Amino acid sequence: MLSSTFLLPLLLPLTTSAAETVLGLYIFSRHGDRTPKSIPPARLTHLGYSQSFTSGTYFRNRYVAPDAPSRVAGVSGDLVEYAQITASAPLDTVLMGSAQGPTVGSETLRDGRIVRAPLDGYQLIPIQTVTSGAGSEDTAWLQGSSNCAQAIVSSNEYFSSSDYSNLLASTGDFYESLTPLINATFDAEDISYKNAYTIFDLLNVASIHNASIPNSFTNSTLSRLSNLANHHEFNLAYNTSAPIRAVAGSTLAAQILQGLNNTIATQGKSKITVEFGAYASFLSFFGLADLTTVAGGMFYGIPDYASTMTFELFTATDTVERSFPNVEDLQVRFLFHNGTTDEGSQPVAYPLFGQQATELNWRDFEARMKRFAIGSQAQWCKACGNSTGVCASAAASMEGADVGDGASNREGRGVAGAVAGTIGAMVTLAVVLAVEGAVLLLAGLRVVRKNRWGRDDIRDGMDGSESATLSVRKG
Repeated sequence: MLSSTFLLPLLLPLTTSAAETVLGLYIFSRHGDRTPKSIPPARLTHLGYSQSFTSGTYFRNRYVAPDAPSRVAGVSGDLVEYAQITASAPLDTVLMGSAQGPTVGSETLRDGRIVRAPLDGYQLIPIQTVTSGAGSEDTAWLQGSSNCAQAIVSSNEYFSSSDYSNLLASTGDFYESLTPLINATFDAEDISYKNAYTIFDLLNVASIHNASIPNSFTNSTLSRLSNLANHHEFNLAYNTSAPIRAVAGSTLAAQILQGLNNTIATQGKSKITVEFGAYASFLSFFGLADLTTVAGGMFYGIPDYASTMTFELFTATDTVERSFPNVEDLQVRFLFHNGTTDEGSQPVAYPLFGQQATELNWRDFEARMKRFAIGSQAQWCKACGNSTGVCASAAASMEGADVGDGASNREGRGVAGAVAGTIGAMVTLAVVLAVEGAVLLLAGLRVVRKNRWGRDDIRDGMDGSESATLSVRKG
């Protein structure tokens, strides 16, 4: 996971200029806290609901509420208008669980009387169910639900690299020292750098929920596990010389374009798209969008639970009168926040594509995203080298046609509408962030989370230079 110092103190939260109007949003978020993948089925915890509810409250207050400082132009602040918001979720025990519950809204007017809905005025938003990404949170292997043949081959190539071999050998004693703590879950032959993420995931969950762990499990041990897991998973998710490895980021890029294009095509009637997905999509997109060049490499790590990427479509004027702005007047801003978002820890704007400015005009943003976006079934099948199943019919239509392959296409061909349930297996979806507090509101529970331990920079400490002793026993 990324360090808790990921955003601060180097950068300050973004304050939107008064001379701006936000026209549309695309928000992509990781799920909240869950149980470990190594003990399936993974389940969203009460803490996970609380984290996403907190983040959702922030985004509502920033973009939707009647007095929101960056309110999306024309968005309904009290009564949900379904045409304005798109929300989807896969059949996944964690991600679908994240999608069930109340979202935005407060009170409605009926026959001149104020009628307050249950649960303090929350309203339900219809959830579009998709088949892509089903069961993804029970899959330990990063490409386990991608179904992209070439991406799987490419990721497996990391296990033949000198980097992997060196770390496997140099960390052997370190992982072996963890055996007394994890041998109820992992066999001896599986306790190594090969399973860096699932080992970290198990012990990270324990550090959050098991009060006895911090008494003997040192900060430096968890920090080193985190660093190794970050390095391991980033190398499985992205490689400069093999763009197809980042197929998750390529399909995500197409869906980002589709969501923002819907706002433009509908002249602002479609306003907000919220999707939920796995950390692999974050890592792949970070690499493809050259975010790894920002601020000393802070985008090399696995985003924490409830992390968000936000894309604001806006125009540099404080009013939008009568008609939607011309395309030439539209701009895009990218914001990221690591972990739960609230008023005290807000999203920060970062430059995309190795640029200095954090704002791009729409045409430039669209062209750069199209260079690696995979947005049609034909593109996905060709890039992945798949020819069976859903790709059987696409194979025939691709013969003699120049459909582009997105991940290997650096010239920016057009992107068709994203085909949910076919190409987006790693871009697992869920819904508006605020929905996850249903259980807490209904049961009147109060969630208390132990303080997270400090983490070193994600690219340091992999050699175990700090003392890393472990004396935790099972039981």
